Amino acid sequence: MAELIIRRESWPIAGTFTISRGAKTTADVVVVELEDGDVRGRGECVPYPRYDETVDGVVATIESLRRPLVDGLDRASLQNLLPAGAARNAVDCALWDLEARHKGMAVWQLAGLTRPEPVETAFTLSLDTAPNMAAAARRHRHHSLLKIKLSGRGDLERVAAVRENAPDSRLILDANESWSAQMVEPHSNALARMDISLLEQPLPAADDDLLAEVEHGVPICADESCHTTADLRLLVGKYDAVNIKLDKAGGLTEALQVMNGARAVGLQVMVGCMLATSLAMAPALLLAQEADFVDLDGALLLARDREPGLRFEDGLLHPASPQLWG
Repeated sequence: MAELIIRRESWPIAGTFTISRGAKTTADVVVVELEDGDVRGRGECVPYPRYDETVDGVVATIESLRRPLVDGLDRASLQNLLPAGAARNAVDCALWDLEARHKGMAVWQLAGLTRPEPVETAFTLSLDTAPNMAAAARRHRHHSLLKIKLSGRGDLERVAAVRENAPDSRLILDANESWSAQMVEPHSNALARMDISLLEQPLPAADDDLLAEVEHGVPICADESCHTTADLRLLVGKYDAVNIKLDKAGGLTEALQVMNGARAVGLQVMVGCMLATSLAMAPALLLAQEADFVDLDGALLLARDREPGLRFEDGLLHPASPQLWG
């Protein structure tokens, strides 16, 4: 039996964060709290318009679970009650947190995982002009892994500018579905000469089949094209990696399955995030232990984070304290 509390929160971003689909100055999140006696579990999600989600819609969906939660809804039943997405993510992570606190153990122990250690996370450079991205790269060149937002036209100039100003950093690129099929082969070959480690979602998800027909000099990672385990079989032969995000998978429960499924079919794994606070990053950090690439810098891009938050130090993201989650 758990009492449901839903909170809408808006967290200011440090400046403006821009991708190919637009710019934003706040991270709008929904927080779920489940209280059972004197024990409380929490989860945080980010409703994402790209997937037809709104804060109002996610809140209404979570609100529909009030009676099932009182009646003892568990994680297994939740998977069948709600589809993958932000609403299920917040509730799923809150249920993990609640159970861990009831049992006096950590979520990583409940899930049969290894004790989490600090992991290297990417730091993301917002989409901008090549000169401005060059300046941003100079400011953040101390990060060993940088992620660059792209938009199609002018992308090679942007990447070249970043590479010149952060020569020792590994680089991940994220096109957010902004390229055309004709760009993939020549652009990826040019990018390979700049020593790019990974290219995320160059084409719209609806155009995935085209990736099976073109050569690419840089490994390509599915983001918008990969939500749950059911998507994996459609990606083999088109992508080299998948980006697992809890808001897409609908929580840690499904995300763990996606991780195992991706490994089984030979795909590399990135663990990513939306713009959110440390509460949203903490569950994903458990997945990140086994990932090839980690992009959990959402809280770093905010003007302020919740307290207590995760500790970011020298490019490393440290495990969550029990006061935060898990």
